[in-house]
Amino acid sequence: MFNYYSRTNINQPSIVAFARGDVTGDTVPDTVYLTGIKTPDSPFTQNITLHVQDGRTGGVKSVPLRKNAGYNPAIFLGDFTGNGVEDILISIATGGSGGIMYHYIYSFVENNPQLLFDFNVYNQQYQYEVTYQDHYKVEVVSRVNNKKYLIDISLRDADYLNEIYDANGKLKSPITGFVNPLSGLYPVDFDSNKVYELLAYQKIAGRYNADSLGYVLNTLGWNNNRFVLQNQNAAIYGY
Repeated sequence: MFNYYSRTNINQPSIVAFARGDVTGDTVPDTVYLTGIKTPDSPFTQNITLHVQDGRTGGVKSVPLRKNAGYNPAIFLGDFTGNGVEDILISIATGGSGGIMYHYIYSFVENNPQLLFDFNVYNQQYQYEVTYQDHYKVEVVSRVNNKKYLIDISLRDADYLNEIYDANGKLKSPITGFVNPLSGLYPVDFDSNKVYELLAYQKIAGRYNADSLGYVLNTLGWNNNRFVLQNQNAAIYGY
């Protein structure tokens, strides 16, 4: 009998993340949670779904996620739009070697779910070009704002540099790198006004994913019903 119930319940969803706060805007705290189907003997979770239980009525509204499988699903509640009502930031790790993450932000004012941030839309908008140059330099170009960054790799180990450059510091052949999709989205209230901005991380890679050169850091803020780029920096690794 025990084994029978274990098998039948193994694919039932369970709560995998939980938070409380007023997301509907009626000043009554609501219950926000994610459910998913956990894989036996693994942290992998599938069919991750957002649920909001209205604190005033007790009614529950559910929202399926477009990308709904991954690791360590988490919820953060905070006001990202400045309307005084908490929004819902959902984060899911893909588990890949690049540390790529799925992120969504939903508004739930008056129990009406609205998608404010979609990681897929972000990844399509924020594109880059990474090009190795002579004399131990790598140029990173951000297309969305046409900004250029130059990374000095002259302190890398000799074996690495000798594979790429000749004795005069000239490229042996053209090499392009890449910038990974979103690998982290962090809520930060930079100006201490109780409205959160978003700090987005994207890894800059050289010839392969483990050849890490640094990160592009984009600060996004809510403006005219969408998140817009406020500030951009490139952070580089030390050697």
